[in-house]
Amino acid sequence: MSLLAASSTVFSKLSHQSPLRRTSASNCSRSPPPHGRVVVARASSVPAADGVELEGELELPRWAGETSLSRFIGALISFKPLFSVMKLGARQLLIGNAEKANIPWREMTNEILNSDVYKEMESVQNPSLVYPDYYLNPFHAYDEGNLSWLAAAEAEAATMSIAKLAVPDAPTVDEANKIVRGNWLKAIEDHLKQYSGNSEINDILDIGCSIGVSTRYLAEMFPSANVTGLDLSPYFLSVAQYKEKKKAPRIKPIRWIHANGECTGLPSKSFDLVSLAYVLHECPQRAIIGLVNEVFRLLRPGGTIAVTDNSPKSKVLQELSPAKFTLLKSTEPFLDEYYLLDLEKAMRDAGFVSVRTIMTSPRHRTVTATVPHR
Repeated sequence: MSLLAASSTVFSKLSHQSPLRRTSASNCSRSPPPHGRVVVARASSVPAADGVELEGELELPRWAGETSLSRFIGALISFKPLFSVMKLGARQLLIGNAEKANIPWREMTNEILNSDVYKEMESVQNPSLVYPDYYLNPFHAYDEGNLSWLAAAEAEAATMSIAKLAVPDAPTVDEANKIVRGNWLKAIEDHLKQYSGNSEINDILDIGCSIGVSTRYLAEMFPSANVTGLDLSPYFLSVAQYKEKKKAPRIKPIRWIHANGECTGLPSKSFDLVSLAYVLHECPQRAIIGLVNEVFRLLRPGGTIAVTDNSPKSKVLQELSPAKFTLLKSTEPFLDEYYLLDLEKAMRDAGFVSVRTIMTSPRHRTVTATVPHR
């Protein structure tokens, strides 16, 4: 970490470069479909102290993309001895922030690791699944990425910590989570009311469901729907299924599927709502585009895609300190690709219409869009 401190002058100079414009990775040149405009708004319940705007002045942070600052951070991360220190620092920071917020990180982790969760693996794992190359990279300070029991055991505490980090003024973690998740669900509800033509939500797919936190929220919002959680990690799915078994039985039990979200193998036009919650920032651009196209195939006419994730225009993220954004990038290898992709355009290129972007927390946006009635 001393190298980071010694580089503070360089960070300061580089961080005052001119703003960077967003570019699109898509080669599609066709015009967007009718009514494909992007609407940017803010959910009414997102807290903003003293009227401070949630969006910064730039299209994305100066520390992302192809700026000199970004390249400098990349050079630091590529130096393996320093990278190892950064990973440790990022992990200690996350756990420390969680425990300061009264999240019992270690207790929650040990409860899972010392349970019978391992028995769930056999029933959820697809042994013939071939993992995409990007998924085998180290990220989130885990050498195995999401393919480990430790990552799966710590996922819930990490999720709670991220919610509190997004809304630091919330009195409790539960309140922060209600704000972050509530605004996300409200964005979905508002989009459905405005663009779905009052279509019923009978079938829901949650891609990148992790340990099932977002999946359960969707199941509770739409109790009569058939809800499916899909993820690439059998470890996360094992925890999801284990936790679900501990809860009261649902009228419509959640189904868990171990599959690649870019090629699910599920029937076309078989869902009314597909969600991707905090997934895309972990993917290279080619995978993001693949996911968007697969969702378009899976949705019925009038169906809705709902993506919630980091917002490139977040004022909070744009103003992160050099040390913090360096630690962040050290655990998220595809963060630049995510920020450089024009997600709304990728959705329109896939065929979606009524693309709508809303800030649903000081750090996050929710992007919704509709498959045309055809």
